[in-house]
Amino acid sequence: MIMYTVAEDHMGDNEIAQVIAFICGIIVVLLMIMGLASTDWLMALGWRQGLFAHCIEEGAPTPLPFNMPDPPGCYPARDSAYIKAAAALCVVCLLTDIAATILTGLGLRTQDHRDKHKYYRFAVFCMALALVSLLIALIIYPICFAAELNLGNRTNWEFGWAYGVGWGAVIFLVGGAVLLLCEKESEEIYYKEKKTVRDDIGSGGSMIGMGHHAGRSGTQLA
Repeated sequence: MIMYTVAEDHMGDNEIAQVIAFICGIIVVLLMIMGLASTDWLMALGWRQGLFAHCIEEGAPTPLPFNMPDPPGCYPARDSAYIKAAAALCVVCLLTDIAATILTGLGLRTQDHRDKHKYYRFAVFCMALALVSLLIALIIYPICFAAELNLGNRTNWEFGWAYGVGWGAVIFLVGGAVLLLCEKESEEIYYKEKKTVRDDIGSGGSMIGMGHHAGRSGTQLA
């Protein structure tokens, strides 16, 4: 009975870890939507730049960054390779994280051990792909921008909150992936302990049966 209680505790802890991983996946989805929709990735005086659009504020001093001739307002992102690459990688991150979150939810819902393991294994793969994609996007964006800084026509530049949101998503992706990776070991511990309990119960039942049979034999001999 003591071993059975320990096994159940392992299973409960493991389910909690999976739920937390699922919540991390949902948070990453929200963060990535916010980051993709925002124009506050890169900011300077009178200028805001995102992955899909840039905005020019009223009264922005000229010349504008990158010698843009547009009046105040928001426009599609500049035709720059690193911006397109970062945007594409962030979209990949969003889609793969959605897939990972759905797979984690399916794993939580099913009661079959093999199906759980399959769902969580693919969820880890998707989260890892999302993490790598986002990291590459967050690294190439500032590096490539630094290469064209001489065209910025501004002395002070800063990365906005949307860029910071990307790094926040990285933290939650790492947390979710680690929790799902721990699932396999915890599941194996649980089922080994459960099998041990069943074997012990079966052995105990067999010994009781043998003792009862021996008692009956002894009575007959007497």
